[in-house]
Amino acid sequence: MKKIAPIFLMIAVVLSGCGKGNAQPTAIPLATAIPSATPAVNAQDKEVKNAKAGDEKTSSVDGMPSIYIPDGSFRMGGMDTDAQKDEHPDHTVTMSAFWLDKLEVTNGMYSLCVQAGACEPPQNFKSQTRASYFNNPEFNDYPVVYVTWLQADAYCKWANRRLPTEAEWEYAARGSDFRLYPWGDDRADSSRGNFNYFVGDTARVGSYPAGASPFGVLDMAGNVTEWVADFYDANYYSQGANTNPTGSAPRANYYNRVVRGGNFQDVFKDVRLAHRASVRGSNPQASDVYSADYLGEFSPKIGFRCASN
Repeated sequence: MKKIAPIFLMIAVVLSGCGKGNAQPTAIPLATAIPSATPAVNAQDKEVKNAKAGDEKTSSVDGMPSIYIPDGSFRMGGMDTDAQKDEHPDHTVTMSAFWLDKLEVTNGMYSLCVQAGACEPPQNFKSQTRASYFNNPEFNDYPVVYVTWLQADAYCKWANRRLPTEAEWEYAARGSDFRLYPWGDDRADSSRGNFNYFVGDTARVGSYPAGASPFGVLDMAGNVTEWVADFYDANYYSQGANTNPTGSAPRANYYNRVVRGGNFQDVFKDVRLAHRASVRGSNPQASDVYSADYLGEFSPKIGFRCASN
């Protein structure tokens, strides 16, 4: 079963990513990336009528801007020389419209849920290189990490949203063409995303507008790998689920979930938008809520974003 690549496998590529083509990203101004006003927790979002592709709305719960992804069909799966077995076969998928968070959920946003009593704090308050992270105001606008699948699911429900399906995630990243990365086919570099140890830890969300997807969704290649709703099945693409697929059916004693998007350590082939990885998710049936079985895996490289209908 594939896993997110461990740190020692990535060290060899650091030198290759530190030279030519590593332009500095241009951060989105805070006021447009994250609403500055404190949202009214648990207030209902206003409906956006006649929404078009790329339109935005802002959650009244956590201040997250979401992007409208319209009805459409796209080609899902790997179509390049780096495609892995679990990305095959590439296939046409038809999707209903939905909204997807423009950004990865931040420490500041997640703190609102903790303060409301609807979320448990992350499993660790540090990041990869920072001893103080979640509880440090300096990093409020950075992606929350060390959250389990169940914690990510709970947050999205609290925010009147849900975890996206794997197909929704890839459609929002790719659009209707055959691009390799969210921004197109140009080789990935440090102006488009946080990966390949360009930064060495998480970056502030929204720092890479040049890496936006066709719909304007940000940070879909690198920064943190993102939990999605689906159970992982390496052979799922061959099972013929071609309309709003929701992933493999649950299996007894199997809780691996799909994660998408790559992270700050990953090499170029692992931030391709078709790349899939498997991480052990939470087991809510476990009797001990503090056990590794109940929690599943968590990491300084895994965060999440939410979606809604």
